[in-house]
Amino acid sequence: MRVAYYSPMPPERSGIADYSSLLLPALRRRLDVRVAKHGRTRPARGTDLSLYHVGNNPDAHGWIVDALRRRPSDQISVVVLHDFVLHHLVAGLTIGRRDGHGYLDAMEREGGVVGRLLGHGVLDKRIPPLWESRPQEFHLAGEVLGLATGLIVHSRHVEERARTTGFEGPIWRVPHPAWPVPELRPERREGSPLVGSFGNLNSSKRIPQLLEAFARLRRNRPEARLLLVGAISPGFDLDRRLQRLGLSSEGILREDYVDEARLWSLMAACDVCVNLRAPTMGETSGSVIRQLSLGKPVVVSDVGWFSELPDEVALKIPVGAGEAETLYAALELLAGNEAVRGAMSNAALELAGREHDLEHVAELYASALEHAAGGEALANTVLGDVAGAAAEVGIEAGSPEASELARRLAEVELGR
Repeated sequence: MRVAYYSPMPPERSGIADYSSLLLPALRRRLDVRVAKHGRTRPARGTDLSLYHVGNNPDAHGWIVDALRRRPSDQISVVVLHDFVLHHLVAGLTIGRRDGHGYLDAMEREGGVVGRLLGHGVLDKRIPPLWESRPQEFHLAGEVLGLATGLIVHSRHVEERARTTGFEGPIWRVPHPAWPVPELRPERREGSPLVGSFGNLNSSKRIPQLLEAFARLRRNRPEARLLLVGAISPGFDLDRRLQRLGLSSEGILREDYVDEARLWSLMAACDVCVNLRAPTMGETSGSVIRQLSLGKPVVVSDVGWFSELPDEVALKIPVGAGEAETLYAALELLAGNEAVRGAMSNAALELAGREHDLEHVAELYASALEHAAGGEALANTVLGDVAGAAAEVGIEAGSPEASELARRLAEVELGR
């Protein structure tokens, strides 16, 4: 089967570019995959379907949505929905291109008259940009969902939100693939324990709550260190927050953007990795997947995909009142109990090897795309065989047995 593949690719600084560079070799062992050149939006010829990777970054994914818009109406178009909330992407495709009316139309499609009025408030600079202040209230994923024949998602959270929004096409839930752990030497860093946080430093990553919890941990465990790896977001005053909490450079270790090899080395050095996020855009964390592959105990926010991680591998922190206190308790538990850390490490390695194995994920991708390309014909054949077999053993329409068959078929996306 021939697949046109639309995605950001290295050397772009994009988690989805890294994702595709990992997935493509395994997918190409199963399918004829033709990667679209960056910026090429003309429909691909000689292919059976097109696969579009869509995330919330307009710089990385704007051209992919343009290509999706231009696809022929009879083309099979499967969208890999890496984020459910696409407000920032839509803002870039409209306001970023001087198309204010397009943004107002998108807001009205989702929020009605109130949505349009809020859009006017953004354009007139009377209220803060909604993609920064309230993105989860206006996901703006409607256009992409309307253009997709089927969806590939990484979590039940995104699947359920797509269904709630009204998407009726097939959805395949495929785990995020795990990178093979490279040969590496953990970078020597002071700290016992060494707590790592990887990603941009801002309020949505719950950095204020992490700093508050860590300051309390340091009072009881002065040898503890917090490693913060990532760029500081505009408007986030890290130095002021550290000063207010009495955290010095002795307790806080800082790194800006690091390349892939150094990222692995720094993660490997950590005893615990903290990955907090709220609100969630429906994303799956590539950093968490790497950490599971390294067997690291992880602490996450109890939202979205993060909530779906097994309790054996992740301590989950509810967002809101008492968040910093609960986070402190989690860090104290992991700092003081080596047996708990060891059990979580073993569970993380097992989960990464079972659910997130690259070949397993590529097989699920291939199965989903084959079903998308010929699914209706295949489904009709299977339903015909089942109906014939049911008639042979005397099962009649409307009987309890027929209802049970229908229920079982619906479980595997047949006969919906």
